[in-house]
Amino acid sequence: MNTTSKPRVAVNGYGVIGKRVAGAVDRQDDMELVGVCDIGTDWRPRMATHKGFRLFGAGTEHVQAMRDAGLNVAGTLGDLLGAADLVVDCTPKGVASKNVDLYRKRGIKFIVQGGEKHDVTGHSFVAESNYDSTLDRDSTRVVSCNTTSIVRTLTALKRAGLLRRARGTLLRRATDPWESHKGGIMNTLVPEREIPSHQGPDAKSVDPGLDVITMAVKVPETLAHLHYWSVQMTRKAEKEEVLDAFRAVSRIALIRMDEGLTALNTVKELMIDLGRPYENLYEVALWSDMLRVEGDELFYAYMVDNQSIVIPETIDAIRALTATIRDARQSIAKTDKALGIGLIADAFARP
Repeated sequence: MNTTSKPRVAVNGYGVIGKRVAGAVDRQDDMELVGVCDIGTDWRPRMATHKGFRLFGAGTEHVQAMRDAGLNVAGTLGDLLGAADLVVDCTPKGVASKNVDLYRKRGIKFIVQGGEKHDVTGHSFVAESNYDSTLDRDSTRVVSCNTTSIVRTLTALKRAGLLRRARGTLLRRATDPWESHKGGIMNTLVPEREIPSHQGPDAKSVDPGLDVITMAVKVPETLAHLHYWSVQMTRKAEKEEVLDAFRAVSRIALIRMDEGLTALNTVKELMIDLGRPYENLYEVALWSDMLRVEGDELFYAYMVDNQSIVIPETIDAIRALTATIRDARQSIAKTDKALGIGLIADAFARP
């Protein structure tokens, strides 16, 4: 570990998540992006060099192909790892689990994404829940977009002493927007094969104490995911008390139907107006005027941006693994400020 300067971070895989992680790392003042690695030869890695990021190829054959395509390539993945203290693996599902042996042999800390199994690192991460247990580890797994949202929201209720059990139904987008021309579903709904769906058990990999069951269905759209939750609370509560519990978490943004935010596309349009890169919605966007309390029962719905919700978690995971900031609150606040998290609340603050 480089102890004389900022942690040097490499990003392996410059796709949907990788380009967002690289951009977020580059915006932090306490870490350094040393380069990104990919295997592509099309417009996507070209955008990395356009942004001023050093570009590397996974292997010598990839380096040659990239150079033949006119890309400015600094070397191989091995060269990139030699210049880094930590690597964030953003390669496609199943690839990262094959890369971890290389990372371990190199003695480099690493982060994998939620497409990999918990066993790949033996630790799964959401900043609000288990930052402390991540400190000084060699690796962690930032859980999926849906699991991140589940842990964030249920942790908020748990901290307020309101959570007994939670049951959620997930409407999952069919595919990532950028590749919707390649496949996906049309004119149908595809239920996940089992109940519970995998997101509930995955949330328990972060917090084993959660009593949570999820059901999921894939729907023919690509904008984002939509969750509906039914929660039994520990006691009767007023709606405002529940909202205060959610307000206490900076990465839960309360939005309102009566402000015109009536659908996924309107929330994405708001992200454009806020100047977010790639229209990123880092927060869980939860409809406060839809939320309902009936005695000790709570019902609410929220939106999850599958492409960006895990980006602030990844930044916090870098700090936790390298122990540059040991306090979760301090790291979350620093990440939030750098990424502009809190702008939604500011835009809709009411006198």
